[in-house]
Amino acid sequence: MLTALLQLFGGIPMDKNKSYTGIDYFRFIAAFFIIAVHTSPLLSFSETGDFMLTRIVARVAVPFFFMTSGFFLITRYHKNIDKLKSFIKKTGIAYGVAIIIYIPFNIYNGYFKMDNLLPNIIKDIFFDGTMYHLWYLPASIIGAMIAWLVATKLGLKKALLITSALYVIGLFGDSYYGLSEQVPLLREIYSVLFEMSDYTRNGVFFAPVFFVFGGIIADKAIRISFKSSIIGFGVSFLLMFGEGMLLHKLGFQRHDSMYILLLPCMYFLFNALTFWRGKRSILLRTSALVIYIIHPMMIVVIRMFAKIIHMEKFFVDNSIIHFLLVSTLSAAFAVLATLLFYKMRSRYANPVIGGKDRAWLEVDLNNLRHNVKVLKKAMPTDCELMAVVKAEAYGHGAFEISTYINRLGVKAFAVATIDEGIELRRYGIVGEILILGFTNPERANELHKYKLIQTLIDYDYTRLLNKQGYKIKAHMKVNTGMHRLGFDAADTKAMIKAFAMKYIEICGIYTHLCVSDSVAAEDIEFTNKQIRCFYTSLDSLKGNGFQIPKTHIQSSYGFLNYPELKCSYVRAGVSLYGVLSSPYDKTNLQLDLRPVLSLKSQIILLRRIERGASVGYGRAFVAEEDSQIAILPIGYADGFPRSLSCENGEVLIRGKRAPIIGRICMDQLAVDVTDLDIVSVGDVVTLIGKDGNDELYAATVANHSDSITNELLSRMGARLKIITKS
Repeated sequence: MLTALLQLFGGIPMDKNKSYTGIDYFRFIAAFFIIAVHTSPLLSFSETGDFMLTRIVARVAVPFFFMTSGFFLITRYHKNIDKLKSFIKKTGIAYGVAIIIYIPFNIYNGYFKMDNLLPNIIKDIFFDGTMYHLWYLPASIIGAMIAWLVATKLGLKKALLITSALYVIGLFGDSYYGLSEQVPLLREIYSVLFEMSDYTRNGVFFAPVFFVFGGIIADKAIRISFKSSIIGFGVSFLLMFGEGMLLHKLGFQRHDSMYILLLPCMYFLFNALTFWRGKRSILLRTSALVIYIIHPMMIVVIRMFAKIIHMEKFFVDNSIIHFLLVSTLSAAFAVLATLLFYKMRSRYANPVIGGKDRAWLEVDLNNLRHNVKVLKKAMPTDCELMAVVKAEAYGHGAFEISTYINRLGVKAFAVATIDEGIELRRYGIVGEILILGFTNPERANELHKYKLIQTLIDYDYTRLLNKQGYKIKAHMKVNTGMHRLGFDAADTKAMIKAFAMKYIEICGIYTHLCVSDSVAAEDIEFTNKQIRCFYTSLDSLKGNGFQIPKTHIQSSYGFLNYPELKCSYVRAGVSLYGVLSSPYDKTNLQLDLRPVLSLKSQIILLRRIERGASVGYGRAFVAEEDSQIAILPIGYADGFPRSLSCENGEVLIRGKRAPIIGRICMDQLAVDVTDLDIVSVGDVVTLIGKDGNDELYAATVANHSDSITNELLSRMGARLKIITKS
């Protein structure tokens, strides 16, 4: 049950390497606010004071939990429906377990003796909760579904409008019901609603807007500083306090969960909490959810115990002592249960040596951010960075790379296929997405639907695309000497016809330089010829009265060797990821670009072999002396080239190099660790990247495998887990 509820209370961080400490601590505070709502700690001394605490101040608790779930679920960078399904499944399991736990209490209080039992059970399961506090769980499921649906289909801004409208409907069935009662039509409408649910503070009217709020804050769609958040919270909280007291005095409230000013109050509060970053507190996070589930049981236990020892006046009637006892017992139980849970889980869980997967890719977001900054700074004024993220962002993970740099302000992307472009849109990428390769004209409707930009590969293709009848944005490619895709540079007539087509909006024109990575004199001459050819084509179009759209010539090497060219975009591929294609490449522009990707595995077995023993297929390695070998669970199916077999490649273990021996298999390889001082099962092994003072560069590894970095990296990631660090 604890595992199921971890995600419900926001147990999955958006960034696994950064913890939202403020959210963790406020979870714990919110849990005690919930206890206060159900125990009324000030009631013995001041009814008004108790109302202020439990019916106004403590009302921030439940919306906070909804926002926490939304924060990790409904950002526009997380649109995979599998995540929603997982949330619903885990919350449903938690709800089912909680229902079972509280069946004895429902029997004790006579729940099953009520009239119209079956309709009431259905209503309670879906809206009101089978115990008074359990309404939160079905509200989370329904609220998440509504919020996720409108956010993914319409975007966060429209989702906010729709869920706010639902909240307003709920508001007039809650704190503002006194106004609804005075309008006969509204009174009738709400009477029907109350047949289905006792309250409007449920998953339809109450929860969705807070889920969307969480997504907006995670997405940073509206940026508010910490100082502004604190001021905004302070002002809106005071106004909400006044609103609650006024409504209470006027007697408008049917219930008191929903206030107008609760919306800005929660938005500013949660936004402020996200600025408190630090060490992850799993104990607080998990304990808070246990407190939420278990505290009604503690209320019953304390009341029963007080009745047995005839101390009800002290333990129950004294509201402060009652609150403190319930809080203390709930917290103690929660901490002990959490510690026991994690201890048992670690004992019985399947062991993962080294605490990692068998092999994984590490993507350094700090280096990625640095590269974006360096490239932009070196680019001419008014030139945009177009991030080339085809082939899973050269193996780095299209989702991880694209969503991160999109938030950094990169608004232009290039992919190879329409399916890659659609994936980016489904990830929530905003801005331009250019398809560099061929798309079947019959998929023009998808180009239009997902607002993708298609490369026009020649006149006949453009004509077929136009015939589909969908408005398509496109970039015209010009063949200036590479002789792959593109209009012939001298065929101005075909270009003019393409510009005149009804359904094709040409918003860019570009070419590709085929030897811009070379500084050899003949290659420089050929590249300059390509550049002149491209601009001659543009001049021909101008001469025929056409306004030239945005232009781009330079890919990574085109920019690094010809930085003086002034275009609308630089198509940054390998340079964005901080590598060159070959270790021997020289460029005119020297930039401080840093590798983003590391490839790592771990030692799963150490084996002593005698002199003359062989290792692997074909007995390709035969030990010349007694040796120790390490087995790594990574192979060519993970994109690590088989050509690095037989000491053609090496790895880093504890900062020391060790050769790869024998033939690399599909899923495993062997390393000779005889000369290393200390080696243990579970040691992390670096195949690409830095370990200690040494580093294995991707370009060098690629060169040893008779390839280039582009191919090496883009073949990875098919089944390797990607871990981001920042």
